[in-house]
Amino acid sequence: MNPTDYFDEFAQRYRPYKGGSWCYEDGCLYRGLQLLFQATGEKRWMDHLHRLADRQIGADGTLLGYDPAEYNIDHILAGRPLFALARDTGDSRYLAAAEQLAGQLESHPRIPQGNYWHKQRYPHQVWLDGLYMGLPFQIEYALATDKPWLITDALRQLSTALSLTATPAGLYVHGYDDSRKQRWADPETGKSPAVWARAVGWLAMALVDALALLPDDEISRPHRLRARQLLGELMARQTSSGLWMQVLDAPNLEGNYEESSASAMFAYALIRAARLGLVEPDRVPETIAAGRRALGALLSMRLVADTEGITRMTTIVCVAGLGGFEGTYRDGTPRYYLAERVVSDDPKGVGPLMMAFAESVIDQSLSPGTSVTGQRSRADLSG
Repeated sequence: MNPTDYFDEFAQRYRPYKGGSWCYEDGCLYRGLQLLFQATGEKRWMDHLHRLADRQIGADGTLLGYDPAEYNIDHILAGRPLFALARDTGDSRYLAAAEQLAGQLESHPRIPQGNYWHKQRYPHQVWLDGLYMGLPFQIEYALATDKPWLITDALRQLSTALSLTATPAGLYVHGYDDSRKQRWADPETGKSPAVWARAVGWLAMALVDALALLPDDEISRPHRLRARQLLGELMARQTSSGLWMQVLDAPNLEGNYEESSASAMFAYALIRAARLGLVEPDRVPETIAAGRRALGALLSMRLVADTEGITRMTTIVCVAGLGGFEGTYRDGTPRYYLAERVVSDDPKGVGPLMMAFAESVIDQSLSPGTSVTGQRSRADLSG
């Protein structure tokens, strides 16, 4: 199936992930639709975005089911397209909604080093997921409202999180517990035990999206270096098929498998970083090639028709986390990540696949050559 046909059908049949309440899972899809529209100019993507998101956003900017007092950093992610929706319509409700989310961040609890807690229910903890959920939105909001101190804060949080979760091998563990009270946390370092691919995917996208919004200057330069280092490590770990393993640093672990959502995130980050000059000039061709290879593998191997003939994106780990959840304690070991349920058509995979595809459309329009698409770009992405 043509990828755009799949994306269109997926959006048509999509139902809100959490019964209509504002949530990051829906936000993954919203971001994908936003970037498809910006890459192609095709109205259908913005129509899908309006149809799905508008019913969650009240006339005064109130967000359906959203409670800022939960201090859930995940809820911020779905706010990324609000700025594009405001530009598209001029409707004040979108920026009013963005103000609500920014208001949460104003009082969101932090660890002493300055990073946001992942959630109120996960106190004193920083997860890589949360970097993507909150910080690119904070930077985009800061640019829209002329609040440069929020950019400084976001970059400082990125730097601190990288330091707190780094491994000697140049990768990053899923989480950090400043209190050292969680069983999954190393009593000396506070780090969780394993390198989960999707957590690193959230991180890679957070770095690339943050840097895409900022000039190349002394403030952002250290983050560009860290992004380059991370992308280099990812390329070194890409499998022969073009994808990446669920437990990223243990390719030979029994039961380990090539996971689709992380692979889509890495494809997006690689192509976007190369296109925007975030990698060394002499590494642009291999970086784009690695991203295209991943995207091509996902489109050819992971879009599979089910028994009813419906094409679905397969081999997506449904969810993974740290600590207590629904009566189970998630210990963060490599074995834990291999035990989580694998599903199809989860927006945490489909959204990043849309994003990677959108990037490939733009890259192909700027640098014609071998491509997985044949689509043409309307305009560069700005957010």
